[in-house]
Amino acid sequence: MNRTWTAWLVLALSAMLILAGCGSGSAGATKTAATDEKPAATETQAAADSKDAAKTEEKTEATAGASEAGSYTPLDQLQERYDIVIIGGGGAGMTAALEAKAAGMNPVIFEKMEAPGGNTLKSSSGMNASETKFQAAQGIKDSNDLFYEETLKGGHDTNDKAMLRYFVDHSADAIDWLDSQGITLDNLTITGGMKEKRTHRPTDGSAVGQYLVKGLVDDVHKQDIPLFVNADVKEITQKNGQANGVKVVFEGKDEKTISAGAVIVATGGFGANQELIKKYRPDLEGYVTTNQPGSTGDGINMIEAMGGTTVDMDQIQVHPTVNQEHSYLIGEAVRGEGAILVDKNGNRFFNEMDTRDKVTAAITKLDNREAYLIFDSGVKSRAKAIEQYEKKGLVQNGDTVEALARTLNMPADTLQATLDKWNAAVAAKKDGEFGRDTGMDHDLSAGPYYAIKIGPGIHYTMGGVKINTDTEVLNKEGRAIPGLYAAGEVTGGLHGQNRIGGNSVAEIVIFGREAGVKASEFVKAAK
Repeated sequence: MNRTWTAWLVLALSAMLILAGCGSGSAGATKTAATDEKPAATETQAAADSKDAAKTEEKTEATAGASEAGSYTPLDQLQERYDIVIIGGGGAGMTAALEAKAAGMNPVIFEKMEAPGGNTLKSSSGMNASETKFQAAQGIKDSNDLFYEETLKGGHDTNDKAMLRYFVDHSADAIDWLDSQGITLDNLTITGGMKEKRTHRPTDGSAVGQYLVKGLVDDVHKQDIPLFVNADVKEITQKNGQANGVKVVFEGKDEKTISAGAVIVATGGFGANQELIKKYRPDLEGYVTTNQPGSTGDGINMIEAMGGTTVDMDQIQVHPTVNQEHSYLIGEAVRGEGAILVDKNGNRFFNEMDTRDKVTAAITKLDNREAYLIFDSGVKSRAKAIEQYEKKGLVQNGDTVEALARTLNMPADTLQATLDKWNAAVAAKKDGEFGRDTGMDHDLSAGPYYAIKIGPGIHYTMGGVKINTDTEVLNKEGRAIPGLYAAGEVTGGLHGQNRIGGNSVAEIVIFGREAGVKASEFVKAAK
């Protein structure tokens, strides 16, 4: 009997607590209405919630392609000196570290974020390279000269020609080197401004970034290369004009001075630094950015303090296909595998496979700078990165063209007519409307059908510090600063006024390797 009474008492108390909770909520609602609280407060909270969600998304993405944070080097293993200090744990930094280790050096990587990867993690389309073994195996006839000419044309003939020549001539070696590291990129597609399939992706066609970062992190661990995260380098130290170490703050509090025989800067660009964007390109104020939060231009500032100089700082690439709500890049491979772009009424309006600057300009002329990528299940099966976009909730679909049009609030007859005309162009191998001649291997006739709403977003800073083909950082007189090297997006000149999709991943591997090799040679010569 006592147990029964106790049970009833517990239930009664629980009910009272639930009612109290409901009453509290109702009272709160009544209070808000009574005080006539402005909707702006709710909007502010919504904006804050959105920002928090974006941060959570960044954090998840940052660790997706890398090992768990617990596997990074603990601070108690920090040494006072290393042969080579590498600032930045993205693709260029880790590649440089692996080459330095292979040369017999004792390198260290300092990454200011909580996990390595940087903007490399966000890469999705692939890595460009010419005359590769994978192209040959698939019967693709390509040449370094063609790669050079098309990249030069894409950059409006403003590329650093010596850098570009080195870049294309060493691209196949970079693919082979990655393959030797267990990072195989043998699935080929095409990006805007290119005539041949030279964009190399993982075997399953998935996004290249996470695959590449995971492979590089695994290799760094296998080679016992120390990799410190939450390690924010504040200054490059020097003696008699020669780089000889860094000052670095760990976990936001402990500052250490680490000496080294050489320093490699691989900190990425400044696409997430709105102040610098406004300084060099005020017309881009308010654009979303695809860059990870760590892309703030730290390396450029440190190198300038060392006497280094910059080039093309106002050349900032706006990518045409960015989901605006999530600031998330939709890779060019989607178009390369056959997708088209339409406006809000369902009409095509430009050659989807033209260079990024021209496609961006065409979208910018549309209402609200918005367009839709339209594709079918065939494209979805060939561009595996779309699975990633689906998980983020960026993809809309319909079993038929009409159903998709209803979902997009778009005239169904117009969208159907657009697809019919496009499919006829694919069959004829001639796009009479806009002159597209690549990414036309398959038509769009296999339902279900899909769409991703996109607009332009700040994507890549083509300007940066001036280096030579040995990756030595140059001063204003054009002379190399002893012991100081740089690779990746922190550098400028290679891409000129417009970067071709797929060239950034190639750049970090090609010049990351070179930085590791040349810095090692410098250290050995000084011993």
